[in-house]
Amino acid sequence: MDMKAVYVTGTKAAPKITLNTSVPQPVPKGDEILIKVHAAGITADELTWPELWEDHLLPIPGHDVSGVVHSLGPDYKGSLSVGDAVMAMISAKRGMGQAEYAIVSADEAALKPATLSHAQASALPIPVLTAWEAIFQHAKLTKNMKILVTGASGAVGIMLVQLAHQIVGAEIIALASSRHHDTLKELGASQVLDYNTPDWEDSISGVDVVIDTVGNPVLAKTWKTVKSDGFIITVGDPPSAWEYGKGKPEELSSYPDVKWLFFIVTPRADILVKTAELLDSGRVKPLPIEVFTVDKAVEAWAFGAQRGRQGKAVIEFV
Repeated sequence: MDMKAVYVTGTKAAPKITLNTSVPQPVPKGDEILIKVHAAGITADELTWPELWEDHLLPIPGHDVSGVVHSLGPDYKGSLSVGDAVMAMISAKRGMGQAEYAIVSADEAALKPATLSHAQASALPIPVLTAWEAIFQHAKLTKNMKILVTGASGAVGIMLVQLAHQIVGAEIIALASSRHHDTLKELGASQVLDYNTPDWEDSISGVDVVIDTVGNPVLAKTWKTVKSDGFIITVGDPPSAWEYGKGKPEELSSYPDVKWLFFIVTPRADILVKTAELLDSGRVKPLPIEVFTVDKAVEAWAFGAQRGRQGKAVIEFV
């Protein structure tokens, strides 16, 4: 049985988004789950990820999905059942979420927030899991700490601000363009700064943790803001050479005791369960989205690649 799927053709240097209408429907093996995808979120930087070009069985992008459990592999022993409405983050190596049907692992899927549409839920997994991992696993953020979030109006940034405020109660400095400042204050930012302001980094000091979502040149400026023994965490794309273990940041010569980390988010169904509860309770707000039908997939990707766009691009399959 064939299905529609977004395809990436061309090369890594010059990728092209197309729509393929005759892709074989996958079959779940082992403890895998087959989801009938209702909506899939777009992470535009994925086109630069090596996994898309080297590891995917088919050139189908997409890691954030929301839909309904269609069937279960013969060895599945988890709590999900056929017909359950779920959201999932598919691992970087497998992807292939932007299709009418997608395979997810048992440890990648959780019931979606009941109060959210599939389109809203499909925008969440990578942003909320990235924010959660940065705050709780790596930064180990506590209430008496000060955090700087760059790209605070982006999907990951919005989740960082909300989780740091709602769960930790930390002091949050948010860096974003001025039109987003009121929203970020409402979400919990203590202070907001415009990255277009010259020498913005000179107005900040004593930061315990920087969580950067945009990369250089903003990342390079954040070193000036941290305590002498502070911590800089980045998920910005494209990564610097040191972020893949090649050499060290040149800034260490001036800030030798600052810790630094680049990480790639790990799928975790248990964290999706916790964040679904936060969303359903109203403590955390959903991300703003821009929805496109599957037949407008090319336009969806063009929108998703825009910096400073209003809303995360989502493709609806149902």
